[in-house]
Amino acid sequence: MARKNLNDLLGFVTVAREGSFTRAAASLGVTQSALSQSVRGLEERLQIRLLTRTTRSVSTTAAGERLMRAIGHRFDEIETELDALTALRDKPAGTVRITCGDHALQNILLPRLSPLLREYPEITLEFDMNYGFRDIVADRFDAGVRMGNTIHKDMIAVPIGPPLRMAVAASPEYFAEHPPPKVPKDLTAHRCINQRMLTSGGLYVWDFERRGRKVNVRVDGPLIFNTSPPQVDAALAGLGVALLPEDELMPHVVAGRLLRVLEDWCPEFAGYHLYYPSRRQPSPAFSLVVEALRFRA
Repeated sequence: MARKNLNDLLGFVTVAREGSFTRAAASLGVTQSALSQSVRGLEERLQIRLLTRTTRSVSTTAAGERLMRAIGHRFDEIETELDALTALRDKPAGTVRITCGDHALQNILLPRLSPLLREYPEITLEFDMNYGFRDIVADRFDAGVRMGNTIHKDMIAVPIGPPLRMAVAASPEYFAEHPPPKVPKDLTAHRCINQRMLTSGGLYVWDFERRGRKVNVRVDGPLIFNTSPPQVDAALAGLGVALLPEDELMPHVVAGRLLRVLEDWCPEFAGYHLYYPSRRQPSPAFSLVVEALRFRA
């Protein structure tokens, strides 16, 4: 009976975190009907409803929220201790989950971590491609990647890349029809390629700085994306002006496919950092990942 109670509690915690029986069942490797029956059995034994179910979502009741606060972190502690046992193996093993954007993945994470995977074949890396500010604790990620100036102070932040600069550019064909901007405010008269911010839902405000003077510009244009690769493609196609990290645009600038403007309004800023909560005993696999990614100038 004790083992069944433990399994049922794990099922409840997973559903509460995922907000979905479907996702929770996939995470646990069980059928949705079996998981639903397990949670229902737990509620019957406790004689109290723990979850509120609708056709679109699942949320915790007041009793369910109280139970989550009491036991949710216990399962995390058990998982952490089990991961730590890999230190006793001949080689580090286990899964490390990281949420990041595609630019950081392609330019930093994959190049640095590929040798690690070849050396330690029992390590598995799972990447969540996301431009929103994920709660890595609630979503059970081991770490996330963000620009250094956007990380909460209660997180450990490790630089994994050099300082970055933004770049503004468009195709020669575009600037042949539209006079290049001389100051940031000129961009309001241009067709700009926008980015939707997943966290706030609003459009990205283009920010600039020169000699301590900061300028924010709300631009307009025919295209809105939530990732950077299509913004590069749109700029190359002559559809508007793009603002992106310098290294995404510079190969095309050097080749003459794009023309850069407002360079003196784009200062350096803190680059990509790996961030994660403090751990008493990180797994050997996670420690290897951190060291492989750590930026050394």
